Amino acid sequence: MGELLGVAVLGAGHMGADHIRRLDRVVSGARVAAVADPDAGRAEAAVAGLAGVTVHTDPEAALDAPGVDAVLIASPGPAHEAALLGAFARNLPVLCEKPMVPDSAGALRVVEAEARLGRRLAQIGFMRRYDAEYRRLKALLDGGTLGRPLLLHCVHRNVSSPPGFTSAQLINSSVSHEIDAARWLLGEELTAVTVRRPVSSKGAPEGLIDPQFVLFETERGALVDVEVFVNCGFGYQVRCEAVCEAGAARIGEDRSMLVTAAASARREVARDYLVRFADAYDREVQDWVDATRAGRVTGPGAWDGYAASVVAEAGVRALETGDRVAVELAPRPDLYASVSR
Repeated sequence: MGELLGVAVLGAGHMGADHIRRLDRVVSGARVAAVADPDAGRAEAAVAGLAGVTVHTDPEAALDAPGVDAVLIASPGPAHEAALLGAFARNLPVLCEKPMVPDSAGALRVVEAEARLGRRLAQIGFMRRYDAEYRRLKALLDGGTLGRPLLLHCVHRNVSSPPGFTSAQLINSSVSHEIDAARWLLGEELTAVTVRRPVSSKGAPEGLIDPQFVLFETERGALVDVEVFVNCGFGYQVRCEAVCEAGAARIGEDRSMLVTAAASARREVARDYLVRFADAYDREVQDWVDATRAGRVTGPGAWDGYAASVVAEAGVRALETGDRVAVELAPRPDLYASVSR
């Protein structure tokens, strides 16, 4: 426990650079040992001023770099499967940003590979489980004082979508967080999905179906609805209300500063997820470092990443066809005894 955990960070883009900063300046017990990115200049810029960090364009080289004890994957989703399997082959604990693997077939291969190892190595970056408000809501629902949850009403809004963002990505990128949060909050799997399309906003790029209304069904009969709107223009907002038999609880309100001036009041709205969930990311990575140094793996695992991929694929089919689409999961390996709590 006395040695710092040497972390190889794969990906030095927006998310990867933020994790490099976090490991260097915020998290205790760890250091950045290696960074890999196809753009060597971007990787060099992300670690400027950090001592003892090797920079690579090949992720395999970063995994094999001296002093690497664990891996943080923040590269684009299509690169995740190879990186995860590479970490498993080297027996390296890994924190992988979502999506674990974009397609369910690849995600299942990761689950099966880890199951063959007989021990968990992977934690998946569903950071809402580490947000203070989400944790309070989870504790309230688990405590049972409000009775059985019947409905979850969710809102997920972004200022604007990045270039090239597709209608399918509203579900498999944006709503993937709500997929995992719903499974975790309710402690059950999602079994079916329906997607409805209101008229698209004038602020949406041509051809993008935005907003969307997504409805999930759960194995014990609850319903989860999500309004996803990635070009709302005014700010980043995430809300969730649980409606139960004996009461309701809502999170995602009043997190920002209220400014009163000139006979009026205005409330600041976060501009992106790194602002809204900054504390959650810090707590997530710190918990991962602490658990890894203690020889444990906690938090959402590979099964959660696989389940999210399967549900998201069903959601994309529902968007494309207009039909209600059932979610069909593979048998759960014994390594993942229940929905991660």
